[in-house]
Amino acid sequence: MAAPLRLGLAGLGTVGIGVVQIVQKHAQMIAARAGREVVITAVSARDKTKNRDADLSGFAWETDPVALAQRDDVDVFIEVMGGHEGPARHATEAALAAGKDVVTANKALLAHHGHALALSAEAAGRVIRFEAAVAGGIPVIKALTEGLAANGMRRVMGVMNGTCNYILTRMEDAGLPYDQVFEEARQLGYLEADPNLDVGGIDAGHKLSLLAAIAFGTQVSFDAVELEGIGAISIDDIRHAADMEYRIKLLGVARMTGRGLEQRMTPCLVPMESPLGQLSGGTNMVVLEGDSVGQIVLRGAGAGMGPTASAVMGDVVDIARGVRVPVFGVPAAQLAQPVAAAVASASAWYLRMTLVDKPGALAKIATALGEAGISIDRMRQYGHSDAHAPVLIVTHKATRDDVNDALTRFAATGVVVGAPVALRIEDV
Repeated sequence: MAAPLRLGLAGLGTVGIGVVQIVQKHAQMIAARAGREVVITAVSARDKTKNRDADLSGFAWETDPVALAQRDDVDVFIEVMGGHEGPARHATEAALAAGKDVVTANKALLAHHGHALALSAEAAGRVIRFEAAVAGGIPVIKALTEGLAANGMRRVMGVMNGTCNYILTRMEDAGLPYDQVFEEARQLGYLEADPNLDVGGIDAGHKLSLLAAIAFGTQVSFDAVELEGIGAISIDDIRHAADMEYRIKLLGVARMTGRGLEQRMTPCLVPMESPLGQLSGGTNMVVLEGDSVGQIVLRGAGAGMGPTASAVMGDVVDIARGVRVPVFGVPAAQLAQPVAAAVASASAWYLRMTLVDKPGALAKIATALGEAGISIDRMRQYGHSDAHAPVLIVTHKATRDDVNDALTRFAATGVVVGAPVALRIEDV
C-alpha cells in the first residue's frame, strides 16, 4: 500500500469536526477504498481551548492557517473556514505555492477568485476539489466533471439554499408570514451571521456561478448572476400559487444562449407535481440537462455536518486514488471569458396586485397588459377588504422586458395599491 495521505485541516467548526469524525470512525474503510491510509496530521483554528466534542490530541496545532498550509507533513490542505478574503484566501494560495492539493467547502472563495486559483493550481500541477461547496452532500460537481463529461449542457437549475427552502415550505405548511418564519429560522441557527447571504440569494448565487462555469466551460462570473431574494414573498403569494397548483422556490437557472450566459437566482413558481415542486424542508435539488443524457435530478441534504464533511472526504479519497481533474472540468487557461446576458427567454408569469375597488379597475389592468404585448392565461379576484381587491393573474409567455413594461403601465393607471409582485413560472 502507498504511503499515507496526510491532511491539514483548517477550520474546526461544524464541518471541520465532521471531517475529523469521519476520518476517525471510518479509517479502515477509507484506506481500503482509497488504496492508502488517510490521516490528519495537523489542524488550525483560532481558539485551541474551545470544547469541540472531538479528540484532537493526536494532531499538531497551528493558530495560523498559512503556517498549516506550508507544513512539510501535509499533502492535502482542507479549507473549511469560510470567507472569500483574509485567512481562507491567503492559506489556500500558500498551500498551492507549497505544492499541496486543496479541498475546500468555500463557495464564496471560488465564486470570487476561482479562476485565478485554478490557474495557480494547474500551473503547479495541483488540484482544487470543491464538491462540498455546492449543495452539500449531493455529488453534483463530480456528475458534471466526470459522469456527464461527454454531454453538451443545455441548462443547470436547482434549489441550492436549504434555509430559503425551509422558510418557504414552513410558510406554506403552517400558514405563517415571512417575518415570523424568518425569526424562527434565526432562532434555530439556520441563518448565516449575515442573513442576507441566505435570504438575499447570495449564497445560492455563489453555487450557481460555479456550476455554470463547469457546465458551459467559462470562467466563474458571479458578478453577472441576477439575484433576487425571498423577502418580498408573502403568505398570500404562497397560498395563491398553491391555488394555481404551483409552489414558490428560490430557483437558480443557468443556460448558454446565442446572446451569452444567462444566470439568475430568483424566486420562481414551479409546478406543484414536479420534482422541484415536491421538494420540502432544508433539502437541496439540482437538475442537470445534457444533450445526450436528457434530464438528471439530484436530491439530498445541502448542508450540515455529515453531508458537507462527506463531500469533503469524497474529494480526499479521489486525490488518494490519484484522480486528477481540472478544477472546472477543463484546463483553466481554456475557460472562456463569458459574455453576460440578461435573461430574455420568455415564460409565463405570476402577477399579484391589489386594486382599488371601483368599476373599470380590472379593465385598466387588462388594457395595460395588452399594450405591453402580454395575454392573460388565468385570472382570479379574491375577497374585498377596505375598498381594495386582491387580483392574481397568470400570463401566457412573455419576456422580462414585457413584464417590466406592463408594471410601468400599471403604475400609470391609478388603480394599483402598493407594488405588484411579478414572479417567473419556470418550465421544469
